Amino acid sequence: MKSVEIPAPHFDLAMTLDSGQVFHWEKSGDGFAGSIGDRATYVEQAGEVLRASFGDEQLECFKHSSLKMIVSDYFALDHPLAEICASFPNDPVMNAARDFCRGLRIIRQPMWECLATFICSSMKQVAHIRQISKKLRERFGQPLEIDRPSPRRRRGEAITVFTFPSAERIAASSEIELRKCGLGYRAKNLLATARLVASGDVDLAMLAQLSDHDLRARLCALPGVGAKVANCVMLFACERLRAFPIDVWIERVLRAKYFPRARRLNARRLRTFTEEYFGTHGGYAQQYLFHHARKSRTKTNKKRRTGRLSPSRACDNVSVLNS
Repeated sequence: MKSVEIPAPHFDLAMTLDSGQVFHWEKSGDGFAGSIGDRATYVEQAGEVLRASFGDEQLECFKHSSLKMIVSDYFALDHPLAEICASFPNDPVMNAARDFCRGLRIIRQPMWECLATFICSSMKQVAHIRQISKKLRERFGQPLEIDRPSPRRRRGEAITVFTFPSAERIAASSEIELRKCGLGYRAKNLLATARLVASGDVDLAMLAQLSDHDLRARLCALPGVGAKVANCVMLFACERLRAFPIDVWIERVLRAKYFPRARRLNARRLRTFTEEYFGTHGGYAQQYLFHHARKSRTKTNKKRRTGRLSPSRACDNVSVLNS
């Protein structure tokens, strides 16, 4: 097993992995087990340092510095987070989200993995997307083993992780097989898009070189891809940090906090507003707003179930997130 330590200032590993941008990492001991591309990886955080471990059989040809770069690049540790946060609009909603999400970074995901995962995400909550991702990996991916480090530096517990299946592997399956992973109607779209990619009719590497406008248009032409999924792929896989995915959570926040009196508010108006108001780092702003809203809602629901939320406070939270 090979291990590396990487400086990681202004980074919160747990929050980043739980923020709804990536869905396969699982808590294991003091860290998380998952994969970076086709590499089984265990990573944990100690203050401003990340400790990452890889299986020896996978990375015999990699130098120590290369392993550090793999982790650093994946978690976008080079993004100037202080500068990005300083660019956010100065309003109470954005300020609260920024303060809550300190250390959250936009991960650089493999493009096919990101595209396929978000095709599966339509009308699904984060927990459901995690289940679908896990089933797809276990059914069609490649199993890899890695040892979770032992505190006494002895051989640790063996962990099995699964890579995300390639477009070719998905393309060779069937809609019936994919439905067994809980995809429902999304199975047809995932299969169709996988076959376009596997056949070479769609070149993802080429698409990634296009302008924002052209990239979004080409992505939206794929089966199962609308504006929201396209913007997710642009943000999480292509590093287009202006991209601002609008899902149910974000639309609720925008309507309640930025357009509380608007009677007519269509998708075009929201899109124009987010592009102009949140600007160059709109994708980061979106992710902070999304994560803050999702976690605030979870906390509110827990308080309501235990009877610790006053009626007036409950109404305040409902009006913000459910209007």
